[in-house]
Amino acid sequence: MSWTIPVFGVRHLSPGGAWHVVRFLDQLRPYVVLIEGIADANDLIPDLTHSVTRPPVAILAYTDAVPVRTIVTPFASYSPEYQAMRWAVENNARVEFIDLPSDIVLGLQEADIQRQLSRIRADNPANGSPQPLGGRQPQSDPDDEGTHDPVAWRPEPRRSIYDRVAQAMGESSYDDYWERHFEQNLNDEAYRLAALELGKALRDEPDPTPWRAENLVREAYMRRRIEETLADQVPPDKIVAVVGAFHAPVLTGDHPAMTDDELKSLPRRSSKLTLMPYSYFRLSSQSGYGAGNRAPAYFEMMWDLLNSGGLDHLPARYLTEVVRRLRQSGTHRSTAEVIEGVRLARTLAALKGGSAPILADLRDAAVTIMGHGEASSVAEALMNVDVGTAIGHLPKGVGRTSIQEDFERMLTRLRLDKYKTTVAQVLELDLRENRQVKSAEAAYLDLNRSTFLHRLRVLGVGFAEPVRSTQRDATWKEVWKVQWSPESEISLVEAVLMGETVELATASKIKSQLEECQEIAQAADLVNDACLCGLHGSLDHARSRLQELAAVSSDFGSIARAAAELSQVIRYGDVRKFDATSLLPLMEALFVQGALALPSSANCDQQAAQTLMPAIDALNRVALDHHDRVEVELWLSQLQALSDADDRNPTLSGYAYAVLLERGLIPNDQLAREVSRRLSPGVPADLGAGWFEGLAQRNRAALLARQALWAELADYVNTLDPDQFKRALVFLRRAFGSFSPHQKRIICENLGELWGLNPDLAAETLETPLTEAEQQALSELNELDFDDL
Repeated sequence: MSWTIPVFGVRHLSPGGAWHVVRFLDQLRPYVVLIEGIADANDLIPDLTHSVTRPPVAILAYTDAVPVRTIVTPFASYSPEYQAMRWAVENNARVEFIDLPSDIVLGLQEADIQRQLSRIRADNPANGSPQPLGGRQPQSDPDDEGTHDPVAWRPEPRRSIYDRVAQAMGESSYDDYWERHFEQNLNDEAYRLAALELGKALRDEPDPTPWRAENLVREAYMRRRIEETLADQVPPDKIVAVVGAFHAPVLTGDHPAMTDDELKSLPRRSSKLTLMPYSYFRLSSQSGYGAGNRAPAYFEMMWDLLNSGGLDHLPARYLTEVVRRLRQSGTHRSTAEVIEGVRLARTLAALKGGSAPILADLRDAAVTIMGHGEASSVAEALMNVDVGTAIGHLPKGVGRTSIQEDFERMLTRLRLDKYKTTVAQVLELDLRENRQVKSAEAAYLDLNRSTFLHRLRVLGVGFAEPVRSTQRDATWKEVWKVQWSPESEISLVEAVLMGETVELATASKIKSQLEECQEIAQAADLVNDACLCGLHGSLDHARSRLQELAAVSSDFGSIARAAAELSQVIRYGDVRKFDATSLLPLMEALFVQGALALPSSANCDQQAAQTLMPAIDALNRVALDHHDRVEVELWLSQLQALSDADDRNPTLSGYAYAVLLERGLIPNDQLAREVSRRLSPGVPADLGAGWFEGLAQRNRAALLARQALWAELADYVNTLDPDQFKRALVFLRRAFGSFSPHQKRIICENLGELWGLNPDLAAETLETPLTEAEQQALSELNELDFDDL
């Protein structure tokens, strides 16, 4: 079947292309407009072109079973495909997408992923040595031995046609070439014919990759759809296809269309479709989806001017906007500088043979004039003007999954709508009852917000991120960083596989995590998540799973962390309005289990000791917070046993001693005796200094005030021979490394007083610059490899 129809090849997200497409359609007045896009999204075209829809928006296709795969097709107001849709709707023409349906695209994507995995497995050394680039080892020339460049054998990579075109035209990048020769060219037919020739040149490039094979499949399907349209008795000259420039040359009857058997043979993955708002940041090349659109806000400005005042006004509009942004940030720039910037941009464009400045020229002019040559001073303003913060908008209920609808409903109910922007904002929550309002819902607005945001966190929807607070006891306060992104929307859509609402999906997620959970600490985290998410049913399941794992666990670190998590949940109980009574027996049992496991766990190396100190601290906090519920005496006796032990890790023994000291259970004379015993000349240097490292981790103010301790430490250091001193130094440097400068000064003054210096003279000595010999000694010490000791 031989046929030819008008085809308009475009660059996606091209304002010049969109402008030319509309003029082309106005001229031909087609009955049918066929557009590159997944064919099963035709039902979404009315929503995409709805009067309330505000781009950027995107079609999201996703598999309805795990593993979830997605494909996103974004549209801006200046996308040629979007303007072609709008033209068709406004002119009562039939409009359809003609690319492969989403289930096939996702099936091909899955097949490609499996192919890559197979290749990785084949290249794994376990399956045979991987081959170098080119599939062969480089052969060295015996005559060149000693001078042979080990990488000279590799052929220089072939530069892409895009780079070669840009270089030939004297441009620094293909984007600059495209804008100067396509976007700025408003002659009729110039854009379409040049894009068609570009497509032919691209197809002449050798490319044996799966990407090229997939395009051949897509194009065969597009021709099939065109032939189906022709079969409806539509005249060929009344059908217009708007596709990427690469595909345009082969959409003719001279190439075969896809057959029924070929269509049936393609891999598929069951899929669903939805619409989602998109953002200009996501469209920009900064986020990985460039498509020749590194500056979407700038190109929207270009699109607006193409349809109003003309591109002659673009330089002034752009630089005026840069100045406005600078003024908003507190940097004054004058109108005269805008005028001078426009002159410079036009001069730069003329030097490169252009009729009008492009983005690169405008940016250079802004840096030179507004930034006074410093790019950093105008970087933020340029980013805002180039990329922008625009987010699309869809009519309520349009193309949404149930969980998206629930998300939007909750945003409105919890008054979080204003936070759905690409600009990060801080949200502070007070979980306590607000007694100044009348309704119960308003009284607990922040508590309900917290519950909702925690559910999104558990689902992996990156809309809000908790900010850690330095106030451990402020259980009523939370701080969140809130920022919307298209990735958040994609994660939300993927979550519909777990439940139709945010609450149901969160409960399902926690349930599946509990089924896979094998660690007591992880189960405790899930107990906490269930509490924070207000899921009482999930809380019961998590508690049961935690009990099962606790019964077979003897790991002190995990048990202590689990007990601490339960303690936190119980402390949250009142403010979060749930009954934590059922958790108390489990916390008490874990506390006893952890206390009994402490001495044996302390028989470990130094690396393990560093992880166990936070666990000791966690269980000690439980003893303090719930002293009326847990067996505090048992805990103190276990700490005492560890602090007295000479056959356990010395750092942990010192840390246990520090906890007892902090609790006021060790008098000064006993401390002096223990320090003397631990730091005696007969004790190996690493044991004595290691014990002191543990002691110095807590209650430093009390330690600094005990002069007897520093006297013992000074005497201990004086007794060490050079080799012992180096070994002790490993621990002492680590012990004092986290002390503040003020604390270190007090230590030096204490030691100075022991050596006969008054505090004022010690302080003066500390201020004295180091001598050359002292500098050399310090340099040698810093160069010492402590790992070899």
